[in-house]
Amino acid sequence: MTTSMMVSDLLMQAAFLSTMIFMFLWMLDIPQKLFNKFRYRDKWIYAAKRHFVTGAELLAKSRSTGDRKLAQSAVEHADKSIAINPKDAAPHILKALALDLLGFTTSALEALDTALSPLAAKSLTDDEKSDALFKRAEIRVKAGKGGGGVDAAVADLVESVRLKGDNAAAMRLLGECYEKKGMKEEALKAYMGSVKIEPQSTVAQAALVRLGSS
Repeated sequence: MTTSMMVSDLLMQAAFLSTMIFMFLWMLDIPQKLFNKFRYRDKWIYAAKRHFVTGAELLAKSRSTGDRKLAQSAVEHADKSIAINPKDAAPHILKALALDLLGFTTSALEALDTALSPLAAKSLTDDEKSDALFKRAEIRVKAGKGGGGVDAAVADLVESVRLKGDNAAAMRLLGECYEKKGMKEEALKAYMGSVKIEPQSTVAQAALVRLGSS
């Protein structure tokens, strides 16, 4: 028997076995069960996204109207989305933003920590991760030592800028953190970077004047 004939014979045997296995599984209703599993999973994902979108809309309305109840409702929808798909970072970030708006700094940081954890962060693009890191740094600075302090914020901001080089807000806040730490040269460099990206940034421009940039 030639090599080509042997290969052909093996392929025919493999196809026959595959058919027999599929027929056996079909008799046990396994293909239908798998189909139903994926169909229901898609429904779960849709439900998670629906809660996320609703929560995001409520948060936007809360910011524009100042209605705290809307922000609380946004947290509730974020929690529902998280319960369905905890590995998606987006609802964790939504929850953090709503909690921060409500003044719950520690809880907001915890939500961002979860969003930026290795398991959930996989769902984020580099730009999205950069923005989340910036937000966590912003809350940390506002919270002071309770949020991990300026050093922790610097670490977040350095990574944020690395992931998204045109993040002017992150560069500006990094300058502020360096300035608080007494690191004038580093602060100047960060402020200059912010102004280069966003020339109309009055905060960064004022900082450069204050630090005596030539």
